Amino acid sequence: MRWILAGVATAAFFAAPAAMAQDYTLTPNYGQVSLRAGFTPDPHSVSMTAGGSIDISRSSAECRGRISNAPDYQVTYEAGSMPLIFRVDSGVDTTLVINGPDARWACDDDSGDGTNPEVRYDSPRSGRYDIWVGTYGDRTAPAVLSVSELSSGGSYNGDDYGANNGRIDYGLTAYFGEVYLSAGFTPDPHRVSITAGGSINTSTVADGCQGQVSAAPDYQITYTAGSLPLSIRTESSTDTTLLVSGPGGEWYCDDDSAGDRNAEVRLSKPASGVYDIWVGTYGGGTASAQLIVTERR
Repeated sequence: MRWILAGVATAAFFAAPAAMAQDYTLTPNYGQVSLRAGFTPDPHSVSMTAGGSIDISRSSAECRGRISNAPDYQVTYEAGSMPLIFRVDSGVDTTLVINGPDARWACDDDSGDGTNPEVRYDSPRSGRYDIWVGTYGDRTAPAVLSVSELSSGGSYNGDDYGANNGRIDYGLTAYFGEVYLSAGFTPDPHRVSITAGGSINTSTVADGCQGQVSAAPDYQITYTAGSLPLSIRTESSTDTTLLVSGPGGEWYCDDDSAGDRNAEVRLSKPASGVYDIWVGTYGGGTASAQLIVTERR
């Protein structure tokens, strides 16, 4: 069963009724964590037992499942530019109930893989998220709650930041935007701040490629070529890699050509068209990075 309200892709959000049976002021059953944008490892996961004695549908028609009185987990989050995704993996039909920093409740049943739930905040607020993992039936069951800024196991069809069944997809909207550049562009270099890394190994895309990237491109450049070369490189304190899909469908990848563990793809005679760019991390996880585009020799 899945329910979706207008304006929200993977969960029902609603104001709290006068008396919710569960109590977010109680100590969470399985602990708590403080996370800030760009946290590693991503996803953050915790094992728990889903279910409880409270039928949440009696308090709100939008919610489903049986949950405990106390929250199962609590996340205090410092937001950045990334989405925030909560999902559950279990062998039984599970549900999610979340009380967010704005005191709004979010519920979901089957928006994740199979009968698993997923709640996604495209523009998450900083603050406390109290989380209950329920079961659709009466029994309790082992489950894993995952918190991610990069991976989404569900059926969301918009800006999918997910693992996408282990494949990258240049048809997805770029995480950190896009730009139109023509030969001789100013300022040169063109810079954009991103978060490098993801769950997909680039060696599955092209032989000789290295690093972990997200499903969606990190950045997209539509370029009108001239007589100048085009260089795409990274700057980060972490070992970063590059994967670039060119206008003709060709793939370029690099690890350390920019020196000091930074990557560079340099095109002496670039073609006009769309360049989709992924910035990876060599050792997994995520890291802050600068993506730099320049025509300087």
